[in-house]
Amino acid sequence: MIAILIAVTGKGGTGKTLVSAMLVLHLCKKGSLLAVDADPDSNLPEAFGVEVERTLGDIREIFQSSRDEIKGDKEIWFEAKIFEVVKELDNFDLLVMGRPEGEGCYCYTNNILRAILKKFMRHYDFVVVDCEAGLEHFSRKTIAGVNYLIVVSDTSRKGLRTAERISELMEELNINARKGLIGNKVIDKRSENLIREFAENSGFKFLGSLPYDEKVVECEMMGKSVVDLMKTNCSFVREFEKIVKNLESWVVLCQS
Repeated sequence: MIAILIAVTGKGGTGKTLVSAMLVLHLCKKGSLLAVDADPDSNLPEAFGVEVERTLGDIREIFQSSRDEIKGDKEIWFEAKIFEVVKELDNFDLLVMGRPEGEGCYCYTNNILRAILKKFMRHYDFVVVDCEAGLEHFSRKTIAGVNYLIVVSDTSRKGLRTAERISELMEELNINARKGLIGNKVIDKRSENLIREFAENSGFKFLGSLPYDEKVVECEMMGKSVVDLMKTNCSFVREFEKIVKNLESWVVLCQS
């Protein structure tokens, strides 16, 4: 069995981590799931209200400083260490890339992530990746093998331009994933129509739009988790449930 790999990306500040966390909490009800925080800022654990003790970046640093002292197969050593940083939560597992603190190219950590995803995918029904904001993960091929790419954008010119550039890069790098677009912080019907029209003209599946909601702002300011947000049943949560239904039917249709 090979997991369905879903990557969530977009310009910084558009709400991609919130969307990733909400998506994880919905999909983990459908099967086994691995959530991957591939953003060096590591905001996904906070969205779930959990703390992680160690990250892939930590493992990378340990390896860099002691690899000459490691006896035997270094790949086996790495695999054993990786299992130490996978956090098992009630309904899904969480893997955090983190940010390496020492000197050296960060590309090495991304290579680790690619290898781990490929190996771990056989153990899960779904893998959801909260990508680094922007375009770097494409050039580094962090999300190689992705089945579905979801871009989160607000109605700003920069947000939509980032979505457009992502679509162009997918073609340049021969990434054959299905691509969907979610509008966020939408304030009126005109804004929603703008994002819908952009999606249709840019080859994205329009999955729906999420409203600007003070409850979201309040939860973020108070450090509350996505679980707390979902309990409010605010307009953002209600609209997201509609998006999940669109996403599930889209995935089923594409897989069939």
